[in-house]
Amino acid sequence: MKTLKISEAVVRRLPVYLRFLNELSKKSVHTVSSQDLGQKLDLNPAQIRKDLAYFGEFGKKGIGYDVDYLIEKIRQILKLDKLIPVALVGAGNLGRALCNYNAYLKDNMKIVAVFDAHESKIGESINNLHVKPMRDLKETIESLHVRIGIITVPAAEAQNVANEFVSAGVEAILNFAPMIIKVPNEVRVHHADFTTELQSLAYYLD
Repeated sequence: MKTLKISEAVVRRLPVYLRFLNELSKKSVHTVSSQDLGQKLDLNPAQIRKDLAYFGEFGKKGIGYDVDYLIEKIRQILKLDKLIPVALVGAGNLGRALCNYNAYLKDNMKIVAVFDAHESKIGESINNLHVKPMRDLKETIESLHVRIGIITVPAAEAQNVANEFVSAGVEAILNFAPMIIKVPNEVRVHHADFTTELQSLAYYLD
């Protein structure tokens, strides 16, 4: 792989490519061109070729990309060829939905532990995961080698949860709470804010 800084936009497009390629593989499609990918994904074929070229030469001129080979390579680039344990804090409706969705994931990224601060939820079973108290978070994360944390708690609690994740050694956080959390530079944070996404969509309405 080339040793240059890859933009976030490129990294965010890779899972989109992977999802579509997986669909092609299920349909026993063996090769696909950048033109086909671009048409189906509403992207510029040149952009797709450029994105993939950052990581190596995967296609053949006049033939296109071998679907299963490209799936394998993108999974390696995204580190999905290895088990990535994930922990979730917040066993409310959203947290439960994410844990239940966990059962349908084919990738090696799995929610392996769920926590909540409310005693009434401790011990509840969600998709074969038992809700643990927050006091067990650090020990559990260390023992299960958790690398990613998910926050699905109210805004007022999000920063405290982020602090506990960082203290436990989590390397990346997906934050669903409607607030910006602060973490050390070496910890990556992605914010998933439904409210801002809906509000930005409203701008485009007639």
